[in-house]
Amino acid sequence: MLRVKRKVRIETDRLTLRPPVHADFRSWAELRADSVDFLTPWEPVWAHDHLSRKSFTNRVYWAQRSVGAGTAMPLFLIRREDEALLGAVTLDNIRRGPSQAGTLGYWIGARFARKGYMREALESVVHHAFHRMDLSRLEAACLPENTPSRGVLEKSGFKYEGVAQSYLQINGRWRTHVLYAALRADRRGRTDVG
Repeated sequence: MLRVKRKVRIETDRLTLRPPVHADFRSWAELRADSVDFLTPWEPVWAHDHLSRKSFTNRVYWAQRSVGAGTAMPLFLIRREDEALLGAVTLDNIRRGPSQAGTLGYWIGARFARKGYMREALESVVHHAFHRMDLSRLEAACLPENTPSRGVLEKSGFKYEGVAQSYLQINGRWRTHVLYAALRADRRGRTDVG
């Protein structure tokens, strides 16, 4: 069987987006630990070994396999000026064929929030997905009360599409989410009437 080796690296004004590597473990574990109170209300319950080296090693191997298979694109946000790890964006559940779609998830460390980094990252991933991967639709979901997440999605070109009841378990409870999507050829809200 022929195995395709895919490399993903996206550069923005301030960031390099790339898959995680084993050397990222310490900075990832420290950032996640430092941001636990900030992230807990918005994420699934962490496994007891979430911050362990073994768990991170599994994450790196999953990233390598999924990028190679074209099923996901997990990317760390690295600030170019000092190589600091800021957070992550994952384009997952990539569907080909008639769908040409994927689902975005993301997180940022508490001390890097509200500085425009996630918007910069999302816009670059959306551009990459539409123009390099030939996807047609990207979906994202967040809790209705997560105003910062809703804001970054809307500022990044995503449009509100509706509500999904009991969509994901967040912080140990089934939670309703608001759904957003970005379309490559988005004409929603536009009209040819002059």
